[in-house]
Amino acid sequence: MTAVLSAPSAVTCDDVAVVRPAAPAIAPLADVAGATAQVPLCTGDTVRYANLDYAASAPALTAVAAAVTDALTGYASVHRGAGHLSQVTTRRYEQARETVRAFVRARTDDAVVFTRGTTDSINLAAHITDGDVVVLDIEHHANLLPWCAPRPDGSSRARIVRAADTIEDTLVALEAELASAPAALLAVTAASNVTGEVLPISRLASIAHRHGARILVDAAQLVAHRPISVVSHGIDYLVFSGHKVYAPFGAGVLIGRADWLDAAAPYLAGGGATAEVGVESDGCTDVRWHTGAARHEAGSPNVLGAIAIAAACDELTRVGFESIGAHEEILRACLDDGLSGVDAVTALRIFTDSTDRVGIAGFAVAGHQPRAVAEFLSDSAGIGVRDGKFCAHPLLNRLGYRDGAVRASFGVGTGSEDIDRLVGALTHLTTKARIE
Repeated sequence: MTAVLSAPSAVTCDDVAVVRPAAPAIAPLADVAGATAQVPLCTGDTVRYANLDYAASAPALTAVAAAVTDALTGYASVHRGAGHLSQVTTRRYEQARETVRAFVRARTDDAVVFTRGTTDSINLAAHITDGDVVVLDIEHHANLLPWCAPRPDGSSRARIVRAADTIEDTLVALEAELASAPAALLAVTAASNVTGEVLPISRLASIAHRHGARILVDAAQLVAHRPISVVSHGIDYLVFSGHKVYAPFGAGVLIGRADWLDAAAPYLAGGGATAEVGVESDGCTDVRWHTGAARHEAGSPNVLGAIAIAAACDELTRVGFESIGAHEEILRACLDDGLSGVDAVTALRIFTDSTDRVGIAGFAVAGHQPRAVAEFLSDSAGIGVRDGKFCAHPLLNRLGYRDGAVRASFGVGTGSEDIDRLVGALTHLTTKARIE
């Protein structure tokens, strides 16, 4: 039966043949929490959850969960406590900085500032940046809106460059923009959260530096899939979120050159950021702020979030990016081949010359709204995907998907059974199912 869409959409279970694929050929590479979770289907049955929404929030690695559990047994205040557990917790928190520094191969004098996530990290970067910022129109909102915020005089510091149809022409456009007038910063996403396409960060850094600008790299969608070297890639500022790298608790980091961070006013005013404070009847006096990471980490930090990120960095290092890359390359090829075999499915791409993608596949299903597709996959096959415009509205609009699209994404906890189940369910949807 041809699938028919009307709103509101609900799966008619009589038309759904639950896809139960053959035994997996490729097992997950690492253990993640919730890997055996059972979810209900519209038929009344249950099935193991196929999590294909890693790009939104990756499941916690079991090694990360264990590290957090261990830290909880000795959890206490940090930095100014004389008690033994306070000292232990402080050491764990500060060691987490060094673990992150080593993981991204940062400079020894780079600041490592813990934040609430990538969005918070980029807002902190915007806070410390003076001058114009060059950015592409294909960015996630987190790497677009902070730069578009008006200056006190109402002017915008964002200089938005339209990405070309090829990566090569996009690099030419960025170089031309940077050459046209001074800019403080080039802010780019390392891997698209919509298509997974990876940009050549080293070349972008060289372009920025050639024209006197620094480069900020949003690595939220790259850091769990590819090795990153702040030094070798020539990165000035790197940001990412814990929840994209198998670490929960709403934490992130900004790693980069300390001079702008030390010169800027504290991101937040409060305890921990100050070395000395006095008061008079007309206000605070003699306020002296710390330099370094503490200057921008006022208040009680997310200690467990930082510990979780460090544990994820350690575990990914143990698994090895060579193994991760090989695992995800096989799964990506399986997914691409499977989607290409479903006539109604169109894969999303930004560039015609891109050759590298992480485990992200954005696609549209002809004749079906994205939310209806996502609900069908969940209700009929126990598959979790993302639908909508993925906080990248300008990109989806220019690609012609103003109503959004569907996104499947995966990582080290994914096996080929998950990919097979998705392809089978989409095939069923486009050839037999009915959505009412």
